[in-house]
Amino acid sequence: MKLSARSHDALLSRINSNPEILRGRPRIKGTRIAVHTVLEALAAGLSVQEVLEEYPPLTAEDVQAALLYGARMSNYEWIQLNVYDDPEDLAG
Repeated sequence: MKLSARSHDALLSRINSNPEILRGRPRIKGTRIAVHTVLEALAAGLSVQEVLEEYPPLTAEDVQAALLYGARMSNYEWIQLNVYDDPEDLAG
């Protein structure tokens, strides 16, 4: 499912940053919950529902906004990854 630009903007408006809060890390607006906290919880295997239970101030739209933010950042920000010399890594 592809979201419209308006939907993207609405979701991303849920993310903000303030140098005085969490050292300026992107966070869910109105909370002290960093975007990376939400993404790491999902990466650890928590379902969206479990994330919402773990962090009650969040809504499903906040989790969706964190995912969109992470997707956008992975497309624009260079992140150094481990490099392996394993030939199987080149097969894919």
